[in-house]
Amino acid sequence: MALRNDRKARWAAPLTLALALPLAGCLATAPSLGGGSATAVTGAAAGGSAAAANSKLERCPETLGTIRIEENVNAPWYAYYNQNYRLGSTAPLLRMMIQQSNCFVILERGRGMQGIEAERNMMRTGEEGRAGSNFGPGQQVGADYSLSPEIMMSAKGTGGGSAGLGGLLSRVSPVLGSVAGSAKMNEAGTILLLVDVRSTVQIAAAEGYSKNWDFGVGGNIFGMLGGGVGGGNASGFTNTPEGKLVASAFVDAYNKMVVALRQYKAQTVRGGLGTGGRLGVQGGQTPASPQNTAPAAPSGRK
Repeated sequence: MALRNDRKARWAAPLTLALALPLAGCLATAPSLGGGSATAVTGAAAGGSAAAANSKLERCPETLGTIRIEENVNAPWYAYYNQNYRLGSTAPLLRMMIQQSNCFVILERGRGMQGIEAERNMMRTGEEGRAGSNFGPGQQVGADYSLSPEIMMSAKGTGGGSAGLGGLLSRVSPVLGSVAGSAKMNEAGTILLLVDVRSTVQIAAAEGYSKNWDFGVGGNIFGMLGGGVGGGNASGFTNTPEGKLVASAFVDAYNKMVVALRQYKAQTVRGGLGTGGRLGVQGGQTPASPQNTAPAAPSGRK
């Protein structure tokens, strides 16, 4: 009997290993095309058309001009969010969003210009001299406007849990009460500034806001679902919880800007822009200075 059990033991280990080896390679499913968790900026853009864009993104019936993204990579907010969350540049996100809206024509003024200049340099040296290449001068398009993005704040747990709601739900279920009582609100705020390139006049400004809730049951539920602010990784604005929150805030800011631009009316200054303004100073040489600093009229008293 003991001999029989010993034989079973000797055969069991190799058989288990043999079965486990092929199964180890079969545990992963094949990659799926598309899908993923919902984000504020999604889909594609080609010219003035868009595919699978966010239905809440504002659109323009006609294009307003050409635009460049002027991201200040030396700003404190840029360093902070890339060091802590590794979100990367905001430019790809904004470029997708803007082109899908059909409000502006996007110009390449970022890192892609390095490759463009390299191609032009090869043309100048004769390396790309094939007929029809058509790399002659005077073909680059000028920017009408410049858009500057900023992330103003993005904080985890800025709002405390609801003790009242937690107590109420505890009567229904202890688990629901615990969820509501440990809820924390996450917030993100952004700013977009639109400037006329030729005059340097600011055309529009808009702020954006986005929030969600984390529920502290067995960890960050919203973080696991891809909707809250949790530990960052290198996936950026579309794959990290904090990135999605900031992306939603940018969409909110851009939508507000588009709505304001539909009702755009240029600011005017009597006498013209840049001629001194209407707030003259004593002894000043601007047209408004004599008007604002004229001697007071006699009061009529003797």
